[in-house]
Amino acid sequence: MNRLLAWGTLILGCIFFALPLIGMTEFSLRMRRDAYSFDAYVAVLADSRFQDTFIYSVSMALATIVAGVLLVVPTAFWVRLKLPAARPWVEFITLLPLVIPAIIVVFGYIRLYNTSSFLPLTGSIWGTNILLMCGYVMLALPYMYRAVDTGLRTIDVATLTEAAMSLGAGWTTILFRVILPNVLISVLSGAFLTFAIVIGEFTMAALLNRPAFGPFMASLGVNRAYEPAALAVIAFAITWGCMALIQLAARFSKHLQARR
Repeated sequence: MNRLLAWGTLILGCIFFALPLIGMTEFSLRMRRDAYSFDAYVAVLADSRFQDTFIYSVSMALATIVAGVLLVVPTAFWVRLKLPAARPWVEFITLLPLVIPAIIVVFGYIRLYNTSSFLPLTGSIWGTNILLMCGYVMLALPYMYRAVDTGLRTIDVATLTEAAMSLGAGWTTILFRVILPNVLISVLSGAFLTFAIVIGEFTMAALLNRPAFGPFMASLGVNRAYEPAALAVIAFAITWGCMALIQLAARFSKHLQARR
């Protein structure tokens, strides 16, 4: 009886989440009258705005991943090695982006870094891009930090560090040639989650007036019918592609550990 109830709950949950996606996908294929076609997808992919905004968001995602790794990996490593008492505070700080809405953060950015401030980042394209990247790093911080921290739990950080130092390695070598390769799968998991977050983010990019993919998705839905549905399916496929890569990375990590 319990098994039947569990399977019934699972099936109902799958139906609940699958039906809207199926309906949206079916609607996106009906751009041609009385026939299914990929016309909406062709129109979206051929749109120069789609190409420009997607390339911009991918570039911002890659920059955010690099900045996030450079921030989180040394911090998590140092906290686990030297400052274990500070770990609850660091975890609390990394959870703040889940509590503070992005719209509050971006309004604070605009207020603090406008053209009349001591650091007018919003006065130039590059400055605004840097500001947006910092905002993305903040949004992805809870996921990146926990992914890296989970990876560090699976290795003996102290022993690896002592062994590397006994061979004459410096802190930079220890961090990037000893620790990072051992938590690379966890870093990749955090990176894929960061990529999915940046691709679909709307609030910060819109208020900072940057040509990102999220605002383009919103603007396309103002005066189009089928193209927004097709774009939503594409964005959904990108997100689930990132999730699939995380699963593949996890399986590859288990396979390597089994071989060792």
